[in-house]
Amino acid sequence: MTRSQTVQDLVDHLRAEAETDRAPEATPDVGVIMGSDSDLDTMYGAYEALTELGFEEVTDYDDPPEVRLTFETYVVSAHRTPELMYAYGETARDRGLDVVIAGAGGKSADLPNMTASIAYPLPVVGVPVQEKSVDSVVGMPTGAPIVAVDAGKSFNAALSAVQILARKHPELADRLEAYRDDLQDGVGEVSQQLHKSGTEQFRADRE
Repeated sequence: MTRSQTVQDLVDHLRAEAETDRAPEATPDVGVIMGSDSDLDTMYGAYEALTELGFEEVTDYDDPPEVRLTFETYVVSAHRTPELMYAYGETARDRGLDVVIAGAGGKSADLPNMTASIAYPLPVVGVPVQEKSVDSVVGMPTGAPIVAVDAGKSFNAALSAVQILARKHPELADRLEAYRDDLQDGVGEVSQQLHKSGTEQFRADRE
């Protein structure tokens, strides 16, 4: 089968990177992949969660960000570029990844579960990009696990990935606690304002 040069270049790049001896702090900790760039708006939630928790994106392996915790992002189609999907999953651990977040849409959203099988035992968090993708993503047989979130919830997928990493990086547990505290404070402030203003005034102020 003929493989496009750009796909071949990506495959070669991933395999070469897997053979490169880099210190753990110089490699991405989280991989974010999606089946198409049309999934990016949904998967952007993962970017938001990771950056909010102090991660930075790696765009050049030879010049990584100075922060300790980083992530990478790729488009990897299970159906159009299966060779790339295999290369990504097979090299993930050797390239330093500790967890992968994989999103795909449509009724045949195979990227998350195929990546989970290929990259095993590396944990993979699946994101169904659409509601109709849920059954495809979560439908793994016994013995072939995948962690999955609800349709479109890539922000939660990233939080799950960070929870996995928090055992290895205690500072992430502190960041997750601070994030939860901020959420609770926000609810508390809204509750106080609603109570003091009364329902009608609160609704009017929101408008």
